[in-house]
Amino acid sequence: MELTNTEIRPTSIAELRPKMRLEGVIRKVELYGAFVDIGLERDGLIHISQLSDKPVSRVADVVREGQKVTVWVTQVDPRQGRVALTLVKPPDVEWKELAEGQTHTGRIVRVERYGLFVDIGAERPGLLHMREMGRYNRPEMYRVGDEIEVRILQLDRRKKRIDLTLAETEMPPEEREEPLPSPIELAFRRALEEAQRQGKALPIATRKNRRRHQAEQDEILSRTLQQISR
Repeated sequence: MELTNTEIRPTSIAELRPKMRLEGVIRKVELYGAFVDIGLERDGLIHISQLSDKPVSRVADVVREGQKVTVWVTQVDPRQGRVALTLVKPPDVEWKELAEGQTHTGRIVRVERYGLFVDIGAERPGLLHMREMGRYNRPEMYRVGDEIEVRILQLDRRKKRIDLTLAETEMPPEEREEPLPSPIELAFRRALEEAQRQGKALPIATRKNRRRHQAEQDEILSRTLQQISR
């Protein structure tokens, strides 16, 4: 939760919550981190690993005593009087909070020929592939900054990938049962039907091409996600 000028500031450690935004002043710099005066009974600590989203060798390279900083709470232990802070703004939605089937209102941050990258408040944007866009499977119809209702279709926590589909509220009733297949899927279906009609097995080359195409798509998606996250 972020504090605004109209909200009451916490008056004790017991009122602090994870992700709460605070303003403070660097009181002391140590080798392992920096202590921050946040206006409460105890200072908070920014560990060196929480000074930046990039590796930090020396705390003094990032902050100095007397410097005003904006920090976010990561952990609170009221009994021990300990407050862990970070200079890195946390995502609105943590990975552990994501689940398949969830519906989110997101903002389009990138438009590609194969789909849309949508920021739903997580660490990385999710991909709304054109095959999951129903009759609206033309990414060029959308613009960066547009808001769209999406549903989490699949999560890959290891690769940190979020696959999305249009939420039902974004689809006309006739599109809610089954989304239109992509051109690639249509071509593959035709090849399969033709092979079956002639009593032949699907050519190995076709199967290899499909696997190679999927691998190429995965590589493109991975590179794009890394670029957006920078």
